[in-house]
Amino acid sequence: MTEEKKKIVDNFGRAHTYLRISLTDRCNLRCFYCMPEEGIELMEKSNIMSIEEIIALATTFRDLGVDTIRLTGGEPLVRKNFGFLVEELAKLGVTLKITTNGIMLDKYLDLFKKVGLKKINLSLDTLDKAKSVFITKRDYFERIMKNIEMALEMDMEVKLNIVLIKGVNDNEINDFIELTKHKKLAVKFIEFMPFKGNKWDWSKGVSEKEILEIVSEKFGDIEELKNPKHSTSNNFQVKGHIGSFGIVSTITNPFCDECNRIRLTADGKMKNCLFANSETDLLTPMRNGEEMNDLIINAIKTKKFSRDGMDVKMDAEHYEQNRSMISIGG
Repeated sequence: MTEEKKKIVDNFGRAHTYLRISLTDRCNLRCFYCMPEEGIELMEKSNIMSIEEIIALATTFRDLGVDTIRLTGGEPLVRKNFGFLVEELAKLGVTLKITTNGIMLDKYLDLFKKVGLKKINLSLDTLDKAKSVFITKRDYFERIMKNIEMALEMDMEVKLNIVLIKGVNDNEINDFIELTKHKKLAVKFIEFMPFKGNKWDWSKGVSEKEILEIVSEKFGDIEELKNPKHSTSNNFQVKGHIGSFGIVSTITNPFCDECNRIRLTADGKMKNCLFANSETDLLTPMRNGEEMNDLIINAIKTKKFSRDGMDVKMDAEHYEQNRSMISIGG
């Protein structure tokens, strides 16, 4: 009788097959909803996973049933030896994805095509250059837009991530929808979420209901698409458009029931949930030569059902003990 293969399953019977790895806490933008106004204390180099350690931990997770790995940051493309890392991870036989701000995307598109990395999520919160400078504190707008076009021309599956904030970019919802008319891309609107230091206030948020009302008022018929299993967004398409749009309704309509995701921070801490303020150190035990499988399997048993226990409302005492978004990994 063969031994049953170990899996990462929480106390609610949810198998975890999707790993998000933050490669660095460094970024070449300074978006205010991601990075606190006062900045962050960057991790010591010795505390950050080496390329070899990332590959080793990714292999362990793969052996425990993970079949999808998304690379995040900070900005993952600023990580030294990023190209080598992607080539090595591609050998694991998992689906590779990436979330990036797109500034350096042109340097890696050929590599992505070579290794089969097709799914690119790109953070783009505005289609207005001046506003882009205001949000990101940097002037890379034209370069990013050019790289998006390049990725589409190479048949990459591009998804634009837009964090909606009232009074900042909520007047651009239909401008983003317009992009889906002739471009085969997905637009993903994300409800403004609370993290340490980002001065969260839901009065600045835009709900799924509001987004749908704004879109339908201009474009009319909206088709609700079938969401893929474990989807973190509700997905839609305007009739006659080539592309689609989705809404990540973390605040107004959480999607935790089928959660299959784990996060690994750049300093090797396993987070069961984006909102978790507790973590499991994997890097230190690995460096000490300890067995990792049981540590990971036991860590997932502490996962709460929804939003790390904030089932009813977002609790400032809870989320202010979490990391800032940039040090968690987008």
